[in-house]
Amino acid sequence: MNFEPGMLVRSKAGHDKNCIYVIISVKNEYVYLADGASRPLCRMKRKNIRHLQPILKKRADTVSGDQALRSVIREYKEQERERNIN
Repeated sequence: MNFEPGMLVRSKAGHDKNCIYVIISVKNEYVYLADGASRPLCRMKRKNIRHLQPILKKRADTVSGDQALRSVIREYKEQERERNIN
C-alpha cells in the first residue's frame, strides 16, 4: 500500500491507538501525521507505516490548515457513526 499526503489513517499501535490522522508527508518507512487538534501541523507526529491502517473511503484534498484537517476528520467520524446506527 502506498501512503500519500492527504490520506486518512487510523493508528493501530501506541498510546494513540484508534486515533484518526491525516498524512502530511512521507519519508521512507515513516509518515508525518496531524489531526488539527491534539496534533496540529506545527507539531506533527512521526509514525512507522507498519502501525497505520489506511482509510480509503475519505481523503483530504488539501492539508492547508488545522481547521481543514479537523473538518475532514469530523466528516469521516460522522459518516462512520451514521453507518453504525443503520
